[in-house]
Amino acid sequence: MMTMQKETLRPEEKSRDVFCVVSDAFRLFAKRSSSLLGSAWAFAAAILIILIWGLTGPMFHYSDTWQLIINTGTTIVTFLMVFLIQNTQNRDAKAVHLKLDELIRALKNARNELIDLEKLTDEDLTSLEKQFARVRKKAERNGNNPGGKTRANRAERASKDIQARH
Repeated sequence: MMTMQKETLRPEEKSRDVFCVVSDAFRLFAKRSSSLLGSAWAFAAAILIILIWGLTGPMFHYSDTWQLIINTGTTIVTFLMVFLIQNTQNRDAKAVHLKLDELIRALKNARNELIDLEKLTDEDLTSLEKQFARVRKKAERNGNNPGGKTRANRAERASKDIQARH
C-alpha cells in the first residue's frame, strides 16, 4: 500500500519528501553534533590538536604548508560549525517561543495578542516595548511593583548591599 502512495505523488511532492528526509537527518546530526562538540572533551581534543600542531612546527621548519594545515582545518571547522550552531539556536528559540505562547494562552488575564511576537515587524516590537515601559512606569508610580520600590531604588539598594559585603 505504501508503494502505491509513493507512485501517486506528484513530482513536487517527491522533492518535498526528499527535503523532509534531508531536513530530519540534518536536525538529528546537528543535535548530536552540538552535544558532542559542545563538551569538555571536544574542547580538550581541540587544545591537543593545537599543541601537537605547535610542537611539530620546528620539525617542519614553520613552513607555509605547516601553517596552511591549521588555517585550512580551522576554516573548514568554523564554516561547518556556523550551520550547526544556527540550526541548534533556531530550534531552541522556536521551542522557547512555543512554550511562552502556551503560557500566555493558558493564563486567564494574559493578552493573547502577545502570542507569536517573533513574527511582528521591528517597528511593531519597538511600539510594544514602549507600551510595556509605560505600563512599568505607571506600576511604579502606583506602587504596584515588587517591594513597592522603583527600579532606581532597587538598583541603589543592590549597590549598597554589594558595598556592605566588601
